[in-house]
Amino acid sequence: MHPTHIPLRVATGAYILSSGLDKLGADEGTAQYLHGSAAAAYPVFQDMPPQKFAKLLACSEIAVGAALLAPVVPATLAGAALTGFGSSLVGMYLRTPSMTREDGIRPSPDGIGLAKDAWLVGGGLTLLAQGLWGAAKSGAKSSKKAVRRATPGVG
Repeated sequence: MHPTHIPLRVATGAYILSSGLDKLGADEGTAQYLHGSAAAAYPVFQDMPPQKFAKLLACSEIAVGAALLAPVVPATLAGAALTGFGSSLVGMYLRTPSMTREDGIRPSPDGIGLAKDAWLVGGGLTLLAQGLWGAAKSGAKSSKKAVRRATPGVG
């Protein structure tokens, strides 16, 4: 893990992990609320029982949070997970009419909580881009070293 990624990965990872752990034991009312919110935005979940959905959501959040916190998980993988998770929340925000004002973008009072999740997408894209950039730079350095070794006296 690159030292500059630590603040972003710890802050987001701990928050998401905690949220997932809290949802593991969701009661019926909480499970119905979570399921109803998600199913309204993503119809694929409509036929899933609320308790099963809550468990799936909890396990997903735990996996994303743990990936962000684990130093052995590359930035590209952690960033991809965070981007996907954040994008699903932003998608739910944009697909739920009561969450936005008339323009369909700016948050209504009900949508402020989900609208703030756009920072998860930004953080995920940052980790993903930096991971890819670092891998590309590392690959370029390795290639230059290989060329130097293969062609003595050149370079």
